Amino acid sequence: MTAPIRTTVLISGNGSNLQAVIDKIAAQQLNANIVRVLSNRKDAYGLERARKANIPTQYHNLVKYKKQHPATPEGVQAAREEYDAELARLILVDQPELVVCLGFMHVLSPRFLEPLEAAKVRIINLHPALPGAFNGVNAIGRAHAAWMEGKIDKTGVMIHDVISEVDMGKPILVKEIPFRKGQDEDLEVFEKRVHETEWGTVLEGVDVVLKELAAKKQ
Repeated sequence: MTAPIRTTVLISGNGSNLQAVIDKIAAQQLNANIVRVLSNRKDAYGLERARKANIPTQYHNLVKYKKQHPATPEGVQAAREEYDAELARLILVDQPELVVCLGFMHVLSPRFLEPLEAAKVRIINLHPALPGAFNGVNAIGRAHAAWMEGKIDKTGVMIHDVISEVDMGKPILVKEIPFRKGQDEDLEVFEKRVHETEWGTVLEGVDVVLKELAAKKQ
């Protein structure tokens, strides 16, 4: 077996998917070593999960950068680009081979992606929708609303490569989730079902990529 793949995880919230990955690594069922968990929200519970597993953590927030620029579209864009450039620098210090975005609520710009691509770091993301459908934020809510309007009969979750177009990178693993006919499934119940599907998809998709990266090293 090759050495564990050095992995950085980006989060914004509870970190339940992160916990699933931590548990699988501990059980030696994923060939990874999480070198750092980084969050753009200080109170993200995922940071606490990482600390409990003795994984280094870091908080990196956009607000500091926004304060240095006028509140114009150009100013906001400049702040985001500076934030992304610094995020890339912070990540590359750890020399990861893989970056996994698990509920990281920030759209990554080329200022982030280009330095990582140059360093040959693979970047993957979990997105709760099917390829090409409901890109961006609130995908679960938008899919549920479309189902209630009779426009779709299924949604899904996917693990995909990250490129500058939001949620448009090559799908690595896709799991369909059919809506339940004849049942008035409210958003809360449906959201729970999507999250349960996510845990398995994350583990399977991350494993696929870890194996690809390990094979390249042989």
